[in-house]
Amino acid sequence: MAHIINEEAEKLLDKEIPVLDKGFVRLVDYMGSDQRIVQAARVSYGGGTKTVRQDKGLINYLLKNDHTSPFEQVILTFHAKMPIFVARQWVRHRTARLNEISGRYSIMKDEFYLPNKDQFRTQSQDNKQARSDEILDENLSDKFIQQMDKDQKDIFNHYEEMIESGLAREIARANLPLSLYTEWYWQIDLHNLFHFLRLRLDSHAQYEIRVYAEAMAQCAKAVAPLAYEAFEQHKVNSVQFSSDECHELVNMLQGATGQLEGRALDEFNKKINKMKLIANKSDTSVSLR
Repeated sequence: MAHIINEEAEKLLDKEIPVLDKGFVRLVDYMGSDQRIVQAARVSYGGGTKTVRQDKGLINYLLKNDHTSPFEQVILTFHAKMPIFVARQWVRHRTARLNEISGRYSIMKDEFYLPNKDQFRTQSQDNKQARSDEILDENLSDKFIQQMDKDQKDIFNHYEEMIESGLAREIARANLPLSLYTEWYWQIDLHNLFHFLRLRLDSHAQYEIRVYAEAMAQCAKAVAPLAYEAFEQHKVNSVQFSSDECHELVNMLQGATGQLEGRALDEFNKKINKMKLIANKSDTSVSLR
């Protein structure tokens, strides 16, 4: 089957999308598009070429009902540069093929992530793994930024001294911090990329990985715009309720007293608030940079 050319995706090829202070996402290559998805879906029943409207309807049906295999026919390859702590979150998605730069073979670059002041926030009281919305005292933020910058420079100077003294690279790298930038090539099919994006575009995801997800979402939208539109409609801008939450909804509609309480009630109310935002705003789609 001939390679499908997508003009919007071609415009993004080899273009660095800046992320954080020194990182980027670059679309290296892609295979397939919306056309490949519908071709793969229709081959099972011998369907031929259809109109764009019919293609859109089929893609929406497939994604809404979790018929995922046609989306696996579309492949995207990224070159990304990110802090090591972001890479360690990213690599938990074990549905991609990747090649990362190695400190055993290469001398690492003097490139570290230094957060902007607006990212210096207090620890969340109800989420052990996240920051809150409260900005840290400005004087403390300035102090900690200076400390981080000095620590990074000191550690890298020690690393260079070890290398120049002849110490093996695989040992010299051992003390480099998580803020050091790394790079990799990351290849993934569209179905698994959508799963990654659904989790990492969420407001609860850590900011530093969320901005990488936004950059990759821009690429996915260019490669398969109909599929990305369906993804936003059925996955990003949707809410899934448990059986207990469905009972709570019925009680609300009937004017009866709810049964949920505590954390379960808090989670239910968050979903209701998301539903209200989706219903009341026409611009709830993910903001792509």
